[in-house]
Amino acid sequence: MGEQPLSDPSFEVAGEATPLSAVAVAFEELARLLDDGPTDLRIAPFSDACSLVTALFGCLGFAFKFAEMEYVSKVNDLIEASKTYDTLNCILDHDLENDTVRKQGSHSRNLRRVRLGLDLIKALFEQFLSSSECSLKDAASNAYDEVCAPFHAWTIRKAVGAGMYTLPSRDQLLVRLNETDESVEKEMQKYINSCRPVIEYIDNLFLSRNISLDW
Repeated sequence: MGEQPLSDPSFEVAGEATPLSAVAVAFEELARLLDDGPTDLRIAPFSDACSLVTALFGCLGFAFKFAEMEYVSKVNDLIEASKTYDTLNCILDHDLENDTVRKQGSHSRNLRRVRLGLDLIKALFEQFLSSSECSLKDAASNAYDEVCAPFHAWTIRKAVGAGMYTLPSRDQLLVRLNETDESVEKEMQKYINSCRPVIEYIDNLFLSRNISLDW
């Protein structure tokens, strides 16, 4: 792992940034840096970008409160980790040496949970954009079943299912995001495209160390 660490990208958005456009810009920058060549991803810019995603969970309301709370705590842990470790590679190597990769509260486990949160939002956006007739409830339910349900106990899955009925309508979500039909599609697609290589990078960190992803 001797590659040059990524430098901290700037997440400033020209003009007035919406919560969604700020996230899209941040992940586009991470994806661009990853695309520049083999390198180690620094924890600080990664966790900064991930912290912006919290606002998207907030716009979904009570139904995703469980995900927001877990996600925020895990991102905050990575922010703290950035004060001690430089890159994501470093925290995995440290936990691997100490046999704590899957241990509750370890940085590696928290990274895995943050990755699931990013994937959940990506899957939700993909479902949301699949059809103008797709309700947010259907999009969120399908995304949850695809990404998170396999890792949650039955009681959590049941609670999440009940909470789906409290989700805002498509129009209400646009208002909360401060987006139009046209702009929301553009910004969601930007996030989908740029988040994908970041998720793949994280998965490869585990797989390259012979750590499975089924947890």
